[in-house]
Amino acid sequence: MSDRAAPPTPPTAPAGRAVRGRLSRGVAIVVVLLFVALLAYGLLSKATNRSIDESLAKGTAPSAPEFEDVVLDRGELPNGLAGAVGPALADGKLGLRELRGIPVVLNFWASWCIPCREEAPILRAGWKRFGPQGVLFLGLDMQDLTGDARAFIGSYHLTYPTIREPSNDTARKYGVTGIPETYFISARGRVVAHVIGVIDEGELDEDVAAARSGKVVGTGEGGEIRPQR
Repeated sequence: MSDRAAPPTPPTAPAGRAVRGRLSRGVAIVVVLLFVALLAYGLLSKATNRSIDESLAKGTAPSAPEFEDVVLDRGELPNGLAGAVGPALADGKLGLRELRGIPVVLNFWASWCIPCREEAPILRAGWKRFGPQGVLFLGLDMQDLTGDARAFIGSYHLTYPTIREPSNDTARKYGVTGIPETYFISARGRVVAHVIGVIDEGELDEDVAAARSGKVVGTGEGGEIRPQR
């Protein structure tokens, strides 16, 4: 019989240390999962809403997303619109619901947007032609300083109403990818046309006619565009 002693038994880790190890691994997994979830949420929240353009591509006029924003400039309303739009502007806010029954040309812009400077005279001329016929041109100033926006309106003699939104909520609802972009909304509150980039006179005439008739034209590529900030 051998008189060698049996090898010593390895010491058992204290129970408290084992529990702490499992807890640490669990916390790490939770942190990773939360990070992934937040990353996914961020990507989804920044994703462009393409539902309007997808509907237009199918020949369908989707309902225009609702909005209610602060009035930056009341503009000068012609007789054909003063009675209907003037009271809606009186409280300092304007919502799409208040414009039901009126064809609307909704233009997203900002004072720092160089292409918007090229587009401004086209919109000004269109407003002078179509405003008296009952078509409302409405500027939506975004990602801008109030003073700069007002200076832009004055410099380009824009006399149609302008609303202002500090956030991008309305732009996200409409699927705006940059500025300028213009949406044409029928009297029934449905989007019938969308122009991405600087609009030209021919596009404006065609799409205003679509807003007045309710006929779907679709999405068109205009001129230069600037990414949102």
